[in-house]
This record gives sequence, structure tokens and C-alpha cells, in this order.
Amino acid sequence: MPSPDAVGHLNCDCFYVSAERVRDHFLRGKPVGVLGNQGACVIAKSYEMKHAGVQSGMAIWDALRLCPMGVYVKRDFRWYEVLSRRVLEVVRTFSPRVEYHSIDDFFFEVCTGDGTRLQELAEQIRDTILREVGVPVTVGIARTKILAKLISDSAKPFGALALLDPDAVRALLERLPVTEISGIASRRAARLGPHGITTCLDLALADRRFIRRLLTITGEALWYELNGDPVLPLYTERPPHKMLARGGSLGGATEQSERVYAWMVRNLERLVEELEFHIVHAGALSLAIQHKDGTGGFCRAGLPAPTNRFDLLLETGRFCLGRAWSPQQPATHMHIIASQLRKPGFVQLGLFDRPQAQERAVAEVKRNVNDEVGRLVLRSGATLPLADIYRDEAQSYDICDVRGKICF
Repeated sequence: MPSPDAVGHLNCDCFYVSAERVRDHFLRGKPVGVLGNQGACVIAKSYEMKHAGVQSGMAIWDALRLCPMGVYVKRDFRWYEVLSRRVLEVVRTFSPRVEYHSIDDFFFEVCTGDGTRLQELAEQIRDTILREVGVPVTVGIARTKILAKLISDSAKPFGALALLDPDAVRALLERLPVTEISGIASRRAARLGPHGITTCLDLALADRRFIRRLLTITGEALWYELNGDPVLPLYTERPPHKMLARGGSLGGATEQSERVYAWMVRNLERLVEELEFHIVHAGALSLAIQHKDGTGGFCRAGLPAPTNRFDLLLETGRFCLGRAWSPQQPATHMHIIASQLRKPGFVQLGLFDRPQAQERAVAEVKRNVNDEVGRLVLRSGATLPLADIYRDEAQSYDICDVRGKICF
């Protein structure tokens, strides 16, 4: 295999909006906003809507005030993953090694053994994806992952740019604020500012040992990458999870104990799905809950033995909920986290442990039925208070379920 000449970064332009436009041409050229679960906020917007002042995370009533002529659609993550997989397939035809970083974000190894110029390759990848998938993307090619992402971000929308010339790279870094670097947010930028490091070039020209003292080994890796020395690897397979979690909004504030409990069961059933998919057992379970007044509660409990069994996890989840949630206090969000993940192995039962055959048989029937007719069709009766949620098919899926991606 030819040695890699460079690293590429591909990002889909306004991906959720672009995906909606693929199946509905009426939306092309119009200001479009994609709404979250309950339609309360904008989670993605087109460039036309962005120019009207609408921001991601903005409440729908504020967005309507700024962009009353916009078209607002509810998100459909199933469809977005379908197109994401198609983009991934196209990228793999150009590169032997691809990192599926997120649903709309890819890194890839660049090999040009056939003599193709890198700029031509970037344009070819961009144009092929638009032609075969219908989604506009931007492609950047550079010596390292960090540089490739900076280049693609600066070339948006629908750009293609390969920069390996040191002078051209330096000119780009000089005009980009340091916060454009993935891994440099406001807190790290605040550490750098007093030392006169405000642009990407400032960071690249700084003393490496000083950057390590200031930003630890993570900052040192960024320094190397900015200077064209690749130290961040391409992950062609997702590293093992350290934790798995499920949760989110409760669809509005609620103080009804049966509804809060139903949400706990729903999130736990979704968590069990993930444990089964990744073939791991949880050694501990945590539950975090947020109240309407901004306060929150948290409880973590260990399990007698690592497990992925719903009935055993439910006992621990019920225990954690009783300690994390303040009764009569309206709850708005909940997350359940499985930690101390281990691959399944032999576990010695105690003298008074319940037989497992019946519980495992029930779990298998539940899993087989849901695989056949749809996710969470067969579920615990404790979720009956959430009939309104289950009637909305879009609620059965969320972005965290995209398999194989690296981030999150």
C-alpha cells in the first residue's frame, strides 16, 4: 500500500438541512430550520436561516421572530444516518483508511499512488458525494488531522482545498483565532491569551515545552499537529466505550411520580440495548436528574456483579431514582449511565441468588420481537404513562444510536 501523503477531513455542509433537501427539493434555496424532539428549539439551520440571525439551540418562538418566512421541520435521525452511511461508503472508495468521526464528520488517509494532484482529489471527492448522495460537503487536505479540519472549516460551504505548502498554511493559521482549533475552547483560550497566544499561528510558533506546561500533553499534541507533524492517529474502528448512557429531556417538566419512573424505565431499556449491542456488562449504574428550578440530583450504585439484565439493572435504577429525584419537584431531564464496563464472562452465583434462566428467556423474547417489528414495541408496562411519547415514531431514535462513530 502506498505511504500516506496527507490527511483529509470531510464535513457535510448543514447536514441535517441538506439531508431534508435530498428528499424534498421544495426546501432548496429556502431558509430551513430542523427542530428537536418536542419542536421547542432549532438544532440545525441552513445558511439562509443563519443569515437571518437564527442560531443553533435557539427557541422556536425566537427563531420565528427573526425568520418568519422560514420552513421548520422535525428532525429524522434515521434518515440522517442513512445518508451518513452513504457518504462513508463513497469516502471509502477514495481511501483505504477512514475515521467515521461523527454523523457528518470524517477523516481519511490520503494516498495518491496514481499521481492525482491533491487539489484535484479534494474536488473529485466533493463532487462525487454531491452527485451520488446529493449532500454538499467540504473537503480539506493537509499534513495532519488538525490542519485538515482547519482548512475544511475555512473552505465552507461546498469547498475543496488542499494545502501542504508551508507558506500557505502559515497564512491560514495567522488569520484564524486559536479557538478554531478542536480542543481549544474558551477556558484554554483564556489561559493562552495573557501570553499573547490568540491565533493558531501564535500557538504553532510558541515554545513546545511551555505549551505542554500550560495545556498538558493534549496541548502539546495540538502544537505538533499545527506544525505539520502528525501525532493524532486515524481511528478506523471505534475504541471501546468507558461508559454508556441514555437520557435527555422528559418532554416537559413533570412532578408525576409514575411518569418520572416511566422515563427511568424507558431510558434503562434503551441503555440495555446499547449494552447488548456492544457486548458489555455494567458494573455500576448512575442516575442524574435535573429539576425545573435548576437544581439536580445524582446517585451512583455498584452492582453485585457485572450484568446487562434489565431486571437486575431496574432494581438499581429504582434505588438511584429514589435518591436522585426530589419528590414533588418537577423534573425536566434525566440520564442513566452504565460504567465499569466489562466483557461478559463467567460469574459465580451466590447461594441465595435467583435462577437466571427465566429472566434471560424473557429478555431474549423481548429482544427478538423488537428486532422483528421495531424498537421498543414490546416494552415494560411501567412505560404506559408515556403513551404520548411512543405514539411519536421519531421519539424511538436518537443521534447517540449512530453506530461506529468515534465522537461521543
